[in-house]
Amino acid sequence: MLFVAWALISSCSNNDTPKPVNPGPQLVAYPEKKEMVLITDRPPQLETPIKVFREDFTPNEYFFVRWHLSQLPTKIDIDTFKLRISGAVDKPLELSLNDLKTKFAPDSIVALAICAGNSRSTFEPKVPGTQWCNGAMGNAKWKGVKLKDILAMAGMSKKAFEVAFQGMDRGALPGVPAFVKSLGIDHSMDGEVLVAYEMNGKPLPMLNGYPLKLVVPGWYATYWVGALNSINVQTDTFNGFWMRKAYLVPATGPNEKPDSLAKNMVPISSINLHSIFVEPDSTEPVVVNKSCLVEGLAYNDGNGIKKVELSVDGGKTWVETNLDPELGKYAWRRWRYMWTPTTKGVNHLQVRATDNKGNTQTDKQWNRSGYARGFIEKLDVTVN
Repeated sequence: MLFVAWALISSCSNNDTPKPVNPGPQLVAYPEKKEMVLITDRPPQLETPIKVFREDFTPNEYFFVRWHLSQLPTKIDIDTFKLRISGAVDKPLELSLNDLKTKFAPDSIVALAICAGNSRSTFEPKVPGTQWCNGAMGNAKWKGVKLKDILAMAGMSKKAFEVAFQGMDRGALPGVPAFVKSLGIDHSMDGEVLVAYEMNGKPLPMLNGYPLKLVVPGWYATYWVGALNSINVQTDTFNGFWMRKAYLVPATGPNEKPDSLAKNMVPISSINLHSIFVEPDSTEPVVVNKSCLVEGLAYNDGNGIKKVELSVDGGKTWVETNLDPELGKYAWRRWRYMWTPTTKGVNHLQVRATDNKGNTQTDKQWNRSGYARGFIEKLDVTVN
């Protein structure tokens, strides 16, 4: 009998260690993880250090962690684990991990998982919620079973309308709403949504949803339910808390004004167009009249990145960067530019992406929840 387990521990548990006068982000190493930025410890929220994004595929041991409920699984008996498919189906199912690996054709996809609140700390005015920088995301190759194949085996009722997904995490107190997300029936059957049992060629880390994770390419990771063990086919709109009260944005898009909040709110869904800097960073010297690599990532909901432009003069002029080949339509895309600074002191860099539909990042954006950041990224670089 195989058990997979871990305990919540921190590499920063020694309270006798002297603290620097101006400490940077606190780093911790949880089981199966290397040192990451600690956001909260219960539930665990861990941010990927930005230097890790110099790799095309985010290593599992550095992949960001986001849970909503504090009682998450720490021990799973994989011999008794079952994925249950119920509700408006002809044949309810209980599938083991081995069933998923042997009774279905495997499928894989490269896709970006990104928290809806990624980069929330950059919104002005400030908004409540986890104050992520740019590290609440990761790019990986996911392998598993197409959701549509699982639903086809169960046989859906003609009245099927939505599909609800729940994992094994639970609230600490009675009455805490279960974390359940839903997708429309057409989306569930589109052949791209995956029930994954591997990421980057290995079993999912416990903190990333072992043994199964719902992968919803092009949509924010709030839908990527981890430790998935329940799929329930609904005959009407699912009205759970995490679909009707939480993770909402204005129906017109993720933008509103602090003094004029939108009244018509809908569940957040597809990933907003954005681009970030990966290098240089504050630890690397940049020297006047010496070439320097400026590099970053651009991403959206899967319609593709047409171009990424860089400004080194605070947005007055823009130059097109070089794009790496696509890793997949739902993956991030790397951009690069060799810059030779000609002025000492602080140089004001900006980056903006344009997608294949002609959308370009704007300079301003705000919403009450700090979701779906899409406004232009800025980076001040000190040139010596």
